[in-house]
Amino acid sequence: MATVTFRVSRGEKGESGELREYSTDVGPGMVVLDAIHQIQAESAPDLACRWNCKAGKCGSCSAEVNGKPALMCMTRLSDLDLDAGVTVEPLRAFPRIRDLVADVSWNYRVKKRIKPFKPRKPDTEDGQWLVQQEDVERVQEFRKCIECFLCQDVCHVLRDHHKHEEFAGPRHYVYAAALEMHPLDTEDRLKDLKDRENIGYCNITKCCTKVCPEHITITDNAIIPLKERIVDEFYDPLTKLFRIFKPKK
Repeated sequence: MATVTFRVSRGEKGESGELREYSTDVGPGMVVLDAIHQIQAESAPDLACRWNCKAGKCGSCSAEVNGKPALMCMTRLSDLDLDAGVTVEPLRAFPRIRDLVADVSWNYRVKKRIKPFKPRKPDTEDGQWLVQQEDVERVQEFRKCIECFLCQDVCHVLRDHHKHEEFAGPRHYVYAAALEMHPLDTEDRLKDLKDRENIGYCNITKCCTKVCPEHITITDNAIIPLKERIVDEFYDPLTKLFRIFKPKK
């Protein structure tokens, strides 16, 4: 067993908070969430921390460990420099509720304004659709999202520039991509993505992809293809020319 110093952010709603030091013994196999629970039991019973499954599948225990967005339940202490101590803070892109708990409800409000799935008519008389397997597999990756919002937290548009009212963020572009690329969907979300959700603010640094615990290729497979569709739809000169000469119904 080794004794490690943890610097944990403490504060109430609306406060910037302060780092308080707690020392606790850690052993083999422990993750950051284990240490936080141990600190709660030993030193700070009033420390607020959100968690649920402790298996990396619910996204509840999102935080910043040594300044990097991560799931506390999936961050092994053996992977950290324990001699330097460990700093644990709430997600910076969202307001604090208390201590390590951030208010991520904004994300759910954004998700509601994205047009829902709208399937085409069935291909057969008995109500079945016929699709290619490769088209089905293309959107399966996006459905692995656990809504931990680490990608939202690391995105500089939200984290540093606070463009929450103008920018939906990578999680919602993944959600939109899952709908737009679905082989049965007929809804058009491109204008909303361009004008209301301002996907153009993204400069494809791929930081969102790097922090995704489900290893979703957010930038290459979701954001860039959506940007390409928007360019084809609204900025391609040949498309504009085609619309000018297209017979009106």
